[in-house]
Amino acid sequence: MEVIHKIGRRKTAVARVYLSDGKGNITVNNRDLADYFPTATLQYKVQQPFALTENEKAFDVRINVYGGGITGQAEAVRLAISRALCELDEENRTALKPEGLLTRDPRMVERKKFGQKKARKKFQFSKR
Repeated sequence: MEVIHKIGRRKTAVARVYLSDGKGNITVNNRDLADYFPTATLQYKVQQPFALTENEKAFDVRINVYGGGITGQAEAVRLAISRALCELDEENRTALKPEGLLTRDPRMVERKKFGQKKARKKFQFSKR
């Protein structure tokens, strides 16, 4: 099997995933998964596509991720892995689609407007 390359995005985080045959090793920015994503919740998010398609120990994954925060990065990685698994075998789509793992979350931070404190919050109004 050749290496499958896919991209996932979430907020401002961008993840590039390289999926190849292996023993289940996941490397994020040349570090182990447990080192890069310290909490169990984030590790679960990254491994969720493999658990749903029952491929936990079938592939080695090399991930480059940058931008955003740690949660956005984990969700960007999850989307990229899901896309790679769908390209590998179209049957995986039936397991991943109902869980919402193939949907790009479009929510972004709203820009700050001039004359205001934040995107929606105004400066304090004084009548007198």
